[in-house]
Amino acid sequence: MKVLLLKDPKDKDSGPDPYIKELGSYSLEATLIPVLSFEFTSLDSLFEKLSHPECYGGLVFTSPRALEAIKICLKDKSKKEAWSKSLKQMWNIKPTYVVGKATASLVEEIGLTPQGEKAGNAEKLAEYICSREKANSSALLFPCGALKREVLPTVLREKGIPLESLTVYQTAQHPELQESLSSYFCQQGVPASVVFFSPSGVKFCLQLIQKLSGDLINQVKLAAIGPSTAEALRGAGQAVSCTAGSPTPQELAAAIHRALQPLSC
Repeated sequence: MKVLLLKDPKDKDSGPDPYIKELGSYSLEATLIPVLSFEFTSLDSLFEKLSHPECYGGLVFTSPRALEAIKICLKDKSKKEAWSKSLKQMWNIKPTYVVGKATASLVEEIGLTPQGEKAGNAEKLAEYICSREKANSSALLFPCGALKREVLPTVLREKGIPLESLTVYQTAQHPELQESLSSYFCQQGVPASVVFFSPSGVKFCLQLIQKLSGDLINQVKLAAIGPSTAEALRGAGQAVSCTAGSPTPQELAAAIHRALQPLSC
């Protein structure tokens, strides 16, 4: 059976995409189609803030893109030198809170130690942070996207934990999305399951997938990587066949496998 994954492929240098590999272990044939493109912004401002760890209580990352913004900054030789020489060590004595394994591994790549990766979503990460931070302490620096959800900032604000957000990327529809989806449906037919990886993916893809699937749309199992994406699907009037228990290839593949069983509820 075929599964359509609405996400960017993993970097080619790091081997086969783990989602395709994991779904393959259940004899499911997965295809990736990139949905989003990203424009990075305020990079000078980001590095200026990173240059003053003494002003902050720690870092918060809920997206791999925020780490990509930092990695772009570190391509500059002088900035990389400053980071390696002192800034990295100064940040490492403070907590770096993250959602999910993908974000955690990127945090490790820049030399920091992630905490809270098992939280799996912003709501649980907010609870985790609240259990460790004191009210009215130094602000946590939160590099984020323009479309960030307000769950985490709201929970921290209610608990009196300061959070300084900085928008470091804008999200847009991938320029080749429509062409890629049309080509997939033309060549592969209607998949057994379509997996959405973000509320933005629901916004940019759902109507086109409904149109391309035609009368077969009700037979397609719609899956979500996490609760906020599932919420976006339901908000668009769609039934969600399954949601990954945590945003990992293993949890997602197991959930889709269960949803595609003939007697699955």
